[in-house]
Formats: sequence, C-alpha cells, structure tokens
Amino acid sequence: MDRFAWQVCAKSARDWETALEALEPVRAPAFQQGAVYGAIAEAAGRRVARLELRSSGRQIGLVQMIGRAGLWLISRGPVFAPDLTAVQQRAALRALAQRVGVVLATPELPVAGAGLIPLVTSRHQAIWDLSLGPEALRAGITGKWRNRLSAAERAGLVLCRETDLAGVLEQDRAQQRARGYRALPPGFTRNWSRIAPEDLMALRVETPGGQRIAAGIFLIHGTGASYHIGWSADTGRAGSAHNLMLWQAALQLRARGARQLDLGAVDGEEGTGRMRFKLGTGARAERLGQTCWVLPG
Repeated sequence: MDRFAWQVCAKSARDWETALEALEPVRAPAFQQGAVYGAIAEAAGRRVARLELRSSGRQIGLVQMIGRAGLWLISRGPVFAPDLTAVQQRAALRALAQRVGVVLATPELPVAGAGLIPLVTSRHQAIWDLSLGPEALRAGITGKWRNRLSAAERAGLVLCRETDLAGVLEQDRAQQRARGYRALPPGFTRNWSRIAPEDLMALRVETPGGQRIAAGIFLIHGTGASYHIGWSADTGRAGSAHNLMLWQAALQLRARGARQLDLGAVDGEEGTGRMRFKLGTGARAERLGQTCWVLPG
C-alpha cells in the first residue's frame, strides 16, 4: 500500500452511510460505526469523531470514534476496504493512534501484532446472510429449528408491529436482572427511536386469542440489521414464538434491503441454548478482533 493518512471526514450523516456502504459492499458495517450511533453518543454528551483513510487519492478506510475520559474508543471498526491485508490494517490503526492519541479498539475483523496490546479476548458474532432467497434461507435452517418454526406457524401465532416500546424495554430490564446480564441501557433504544424511527423495527408475537407472548426490537443500519432486544414469556418459549418472530423479521428486513442480520454474541457467556438458537438459523459464527490498546506507530 502506498503512503496513507487519516483526515477528518466532514460528511453529513447520509453521506457517511453511503460511504460506508461503498467501502464495504459485501459485509454490512456494525451499527457502532453508523451515523445514528454517533448521534446517540453526542446526545449523551460524548465526543464523536469521524475520520477517513486515504491513499493515492482513494478512500480505503472509515472510522467513527467515541471520546471518553481522555481516550478514543472504536467499537467494531475501522471499516476498511476489503483488499487491505491484516498487516496494512494494523499499520493504519497505529497511524490513527499517532494522529489522535490514546486509542482502544475492537476491530471488526481479527487484527494483531506489534503495536496492538490485547486487553479482552476476541468474541464471536452470529451473522445471518439474508442475501439468499426465502426458499434458500429456509433450507439453511437446521432441522430442529425449522420444526419449531413450523409448529409455531401451525399453532396460528400472529406477528404484529409492537407499539408499546416502553413495555418491551421494561420487560427486557426485568429479563436482564433475572438472567444476570447487562446490555445497552433503555435510553439508547429510546434515542434510536427518536433519531431514526424508520430504522427501528419493533415486533410482537400474539396467540390467536390476542395474548402477547414474545417481542423483539431490530435496529436497521445501512444494508445491515441487528437483533437488539428479545423478550419472551414462558408460553412464548414453549410455543417457539421467537422462531416465528426471527424468521418473519428476517424476511421483512431482507425486503427492506438488509443483506445480513447480526444476531449478537455466541460465546461461552452467552449460554449454550441461546447460542444454538442463533446458529440454528443458519447464521455463521464470525470472529471479531480482540479489544486492544493501539500504540502509535
């Protein structure tokens, strides 16, 4: 790679999203690199910086960083052109630290080596490819998962748009307390709904009698989408309501132009049952880069 340099990117939110999509036409960038995420961080009083990496007049990288307590945090970024090698990506990260100061980064793809001090072990995300047609998507589901989906369909469960966002957030908080895990705070979801309501899809599953037994929230970011929140009553789990909701959500997201759905982490702390559920869709487990302290270079 020729000499390269990071420079401030003054693109509007819309142009930033367009640039991300053009830079990485196959793998949709994570929502942490999207404009809405940056706007939410700014609303919370955080510093937000967007930079672009250029070489020989060509844009080869984009990054959105959140400033906190004298350092810059990069979540699932930078987004690099697909032809950049891991060695080149490492050099670019070190050049970024040289320009802006202290950087803690969790790259989207594994990057390691001199100048990157590992702090947190890599995790894996379940990424469901939605570029296939509906028949091929259904054929890619594991047999047990597909049987549960078919059972939910035969039971007459109904998928509806969810209008009670506050109710879902409260149920999610209760679920977090019961299961002993933490996620993004409710204010994040409320702010996403306020800033980009068209890019938040809330769904619920009802019995034929109208009882809500499951609900979910999906975030849409460019040509990607993320499974953000999922809640289920005991009757919903017993009736495979989440299988129905996730399948129908995938079809709706695909129709909107999403080419992949990020189902979240599938590592040991996620729980074997939830890991099998996510991978049962046919999603692949993709390894992220380890969280690291980036030394200037």
